[in-house]
Amino acid sequence: MSIKNKVELFPLTCMSPANGIEICPVDSGKHLGTSGIHQPLFGHETTLVTIAPGTVEDLFVHHFQTDQLLVVQGSVVLVVLQNRQYQYILMSECKPTIVKIPPGIPHGAINMSSQPCIVINSVLRHGPADERDYRPLHRPFPYDLDVVKAML
Repeated sequence: MSIKNKVELFPLTCMSPANGIEICPVDSGKHLGTSGIHQPLFGHETTLVTIAPGTVEDLFVHHFQTDQLLVVQGSVVLVVLQNRQYQYILMSECKPTIVKIPPGIPHGAINMSSQPCIVINSVLRHGPADERDYRPLHRPFPYDLDVVKAML
């Protein structure tokens, strides 16, 4: 069976596809001036990640954690490998969206812009960290960077 480079673009609607990834717009509450009050992300550990301009990450997979991602500055395209195809998910500060990636799903990030992207990752732990969690995985075929550029 050959591997196809099929592209699937996710709309910004709350959804939980069969692969277990959840994509939900942030529900904004009352606004105070130009600041909004947003739902918090609950997790066992929260990190602030900066994705440098021009970054094209390799795929990696977590074995015992769920990533809960929210872009707070800039934009990035999240790449997910499922069923021998890449899915491209645009995340941007302009349309705040939480993407939840459960254990066992290979994923990476692409920032083709000239600005850094800042992402909050509120991690849910399902067991101890695994030494294989951040080891790059072999990409079965190249990313479609033309699709990524068009999304940004």
